[in-house]
Amino acid sequence: MTQTEWTLSGFGDEIDPDPVVQAAVLQSLGARHIEVRSAWGVNIVDLDAGSLDRLAGLLRERSVGVSAVASPIGKVDVSLPVEHELERLDRAIAAAHRLGTRYIRVFSFFRGDGVSVASIRDDVLHRMRALTDLAERSDIVLLHENEKDIYGDTPERVLDIIESVGSDHLRVAWDSANFVQVGVARPFDDGYAMLRPHLEYLQVKDAVSATGEVRAAGEGDGQLLETVTALRDDAYTGFASLEPHLTDVNALGGFSGPEAFGRAGRAFRALTDRIGVRLA
Repeated sequence: MTQTEWTLSGFGDEIDPDPVVQAAVLQSLGARHIEVRSAWGVNIVDLDAGSLDRLAGLLRERSVGVSAVASPIGKVDVSLPVEHELERLDRAIAAAHRLGTRYIRVFSFFRGDGVSVASIRDDVLHRMRALTDLAERSDIVLLHENEKDIYGDTPERVLDIIESVGSDHLRVAWDSANFVQVGVARPFDDGYAMLRPHLEYLQVKDAVSATGEVRAAGEGDGQLLETVTALRDDAYTGFASLEPHLTDVNALGGFSGPEAFGRAGRAFRALTDRIGVRLA
């Protein structure tokens, strides 16, 4: 019987601003891929062509592939005009093409204080459709992450977005910790079955329901063991990307540092070893 294999990756800038250090730590954990959110302290959508060439070259020299561009697209207030995010997505697409990946992570928009979730649905869907149209034309797959406090932060609203847009170029990036932090007490029980047909990418972190504190995989209430076991049984063979957020979390991302990132990587490997999944 062939052993199930997933491709290990991770958010390099959670390790260090320098991509050389990022790549070295990921390789020490057995990963041959990186998820690029920023390099040298500059967000991926703000890197100029020369910096993208430099980044692509140093990753190629180290035989490190790019699993996804972790863009900030859609991590803005829904009141901004759609052109604002389309212009940034253009830059993210250029980065994805230069770095050799079809995947770009996106979000489904914040709303102002006192603005109801229901009231922004049409505006969100209009923007997600426009972003997906651009992705289709560019042969890119957008991965919607269920970030807390955006429109698509619960399983039901993630499904609403994916089904309403109805494109193979908009898929789900599953994040158990983010579900926990918005009150989805049991993400696997409450969301896995409905979202599995659309699940394309696994982001790895855990969280504690009582406090929202982020933990390494298997150390919180995110039902990581149940989730990875079901993915194994469903013949998932995609990326598993470490996004630990273990030492600092802010509005645009998180940070762990080499030591905590390594601990997160080892915790996740312990889970996958337990269920017989190989990480490569």
